[in-house]
Amino acid sequence: MLERLFQLRAHNTNVRTEILAGVTTFLAMAYILFVNPSILGETGMDKGAIFVATCLAAAIGSATMGLIANYPIALAPGMGLNAFFTYTVVLHMGHTWQVALGAVFLSAVMFFLLSIFRIREWIVNSIPLPLRSAIAAGIGLFLALIALHNAGIVVDNPATLVGMGDLKQPSVILATLGFFLIVGLESLKVRGAVLIGILAVTVASIAMGVTPFGGIVSMPPSLAPTFLQLDIAGALDVGLISVIFAFLFVDLFDNSGTLIAVAKRAGLMGKDGYMPKMGRALIADSTAAMAGSLLGTSTTTSYIESAAGVSAGGRTGLTAIVVAVLFLLALFFAPLAGSVPAFATAPALLFVAVLMASGLAEINWDDVTEAAPVVVTALAMPLTYSIANGIAFGFIAWTAVKLISGRHRDLNPALVILSILFVIKLGWFNA
Repeated sequence: MLERLFQLRAHNTNVRTEILAGVTTFLAMAYILFVNPSILGETGMDKGAIFVATCLAAAIGSATMGLIANYPIALAPGMGLNAFFTYTVVLHMGHTWQVALGAVFLSAVMFFLLSIFRIREWIVNSIPLPLRSAIAAGIGLFLALIALHNAGIVVDNPATLVGMGDLKQPSVILATLGFFLIVGLESLKVRGAVLIGILAVTVASIAMGVTPFGGIVSMPPSLAPTFLQLDIAGALDVGLISVIFAFLFVDLFDNSGTLIAVAKRAGLMGKDGYMPKMGRALIADSTAAMAGSLLGTSTTTSYIESAAGVSAGGRTGLTAIVVAVLFLLALFFAPLAGSVPAFATAPALLFVAVLMASGLAEINWDDVTEAAPVVVTALAMPLTYSIANGIAFGFIAWTAVKLISGRHRDLNPALVILSILFVIKLGWFNA
């Protein structure tokens, strides 16, 4: 049955290798089980329900990817998108988390339609590669600011906007050591380095009496507080169009980049650079995002950590199915997730930020018409506390700089139209 479903021989693999790859991928991305409830919980959502929603969304997404596309790619609620959900849409813009879930659902429906009608390629190709790298780097810097704040290293300062916190606090010390541990283990190629870092800080915090211990295993918490609580009608408000677009936009490029990167590493790309069954993979991703919003979590997307499983030999959807099963088993570890403090997940956020900021290395810094919009995009996200604002400023800066410098060939109709819409959205025409 497994041979018929996943064509193991054709991909030069076997069941044992695929199971090992699935376990490897799960260990590399299991940190989301602790980080997602920590971030989304700040909106007032029930953390137990978020934990269950995270497990189920990851299981549904990974299983769908494995069965529909037969790719060794796992899915879970995306980093960056959960921060945008909490810190921008809910805490900064003042919308309810129910409305934010509605926006996630609508963006997923749009993603599904774009995948069905193959409009995705046109959108992706219309956005310059440097801007895509800038968006990823900007999200990384945004996560870094959140991580440093959660750790207590960066605090509010009325005189200078931000300042340094009390570095003698146990939470600051533990978070700092946790980050060093994660980076060290990752450099040594230790599987599950991020997960080990989170658990090490949590155990040390409990042992020192800084945080309480809630247990390890129990029956899963109730999903009722978040299940089908999304407010789609509220998300259709005109003011949320840019929010829906931001969810869609980030997921679109993040997912496309992840799929291509993992497929290349797995040897699944064609000689012409074409990725077979790309459409199926995108449909699986958008379906998982819709399911996640119904369950009660932010956008579910493909994980670059899937590359860890590919490195371990994963080549088929059986790897993703193994990940799905492990996320279902994780449902019984809710008390452990509840025992993880925010400063224990901060090192993981900061490490993910390091990985995302690496895209800046691909920028041609000698071309100021490319470098300037990239810097504007990357800095605007953390400094305005909004991924959507960063994208808007980046598009506008790119279009304006290219027009003024006479580099019209670097523009296309889609880019110009989006820039004009962003100018209107920011209210500059009404100033």
